[in-house]
Amino acid sequence: MSLGFHGMEEVLMRELRLYHHPIAVTWLFTDEEVRRFRETTPHTRPLKPTTFCQWEIAARMQGKTVLGEKGDLDCLGGRLSFGWRDIDEKQIKSLTAYCTDPAQTERFLRAKPRLPLDELKAVAVGPLGGARVAPHVVHFYCDVIQAYQLSVDYMAATDTETLRPLLTGTSASCGGSVFCSQEKTFNMCPACSGNFNAGKAERGEINVFIPAEHLEPLVNRLCRRIAQTGGAALFPAGDPFPGSDVCTNCPQIAFKPGHSDC
Repeated sequence: MSLGFHGMEEVLMRELRLYHHPIAVTWLFTDEEVRRFRETTPHTRPLKPTTFCQWEIAARMQGKTVLGEKGDLDCLGGRLSFGWRDIDEKQIKSLTAYCTDPAQTERFLRAKPRLPLDELKAVAVGPLGGARVAPHVVHFYCDVIQAYQLSVDYMAATDTETLRPLLTGTSASCGGSVFCSQEKTFNMCPACSGNFNAGKAERGEINVFIPAEHLEPLVNRLCRRIAQTGGAALFPAGDPFPGSDVCTNCPQIAFKPGHSDC
């Protein structure tokens, strides 16, 4: 069944108990794509240069769509990921704390997923349900059990036996999105330092990335699984909250109605 972007967000928010809107990430490579996006999609622009993680805060926590260009991005990792900056001494120096020496640092930087240099015109992030232009990636900030359910439904929907997500020392949300779109595959990684601090991931959220073209098969699989089991997406017994699923099949954890002494 075809749910559309709004319908898919409704299902995912309801069934997975998501805290945040799934984020539609859209690359815009030509002036015509940027013009068409501006005309079709209500959006905001950063008032000052900020990070990609901070653009996503507005998308996932406030339901805003943000259109950002090169001059709007104040983040070395993001600029490298989006092809808005090449590897140079400043990039190497910024990552040295995570590596043993400059040579290793440069090698690690060159291994990161990157869009082609100077080809991207703009990037848009917004709540999935408000997407007017088909995104390239859907980015979830979620907890571990939500990430698990997204991964196993993705595997079933795409007939993928194992997943091999990519982890780099930095550039979690920006580089993670690029890897997902380039490889056309599921990706999952913890927050990097910038993703945690600038991106407001204080709940310990994990990043999950789904290629946009794979999202509808995943959501349809999720709906079929719920219908087949007669339960909920997260808890097969149908309990609506994580705390109810205390210990599967344990006969000691049981309750009965109490009686008032009044």
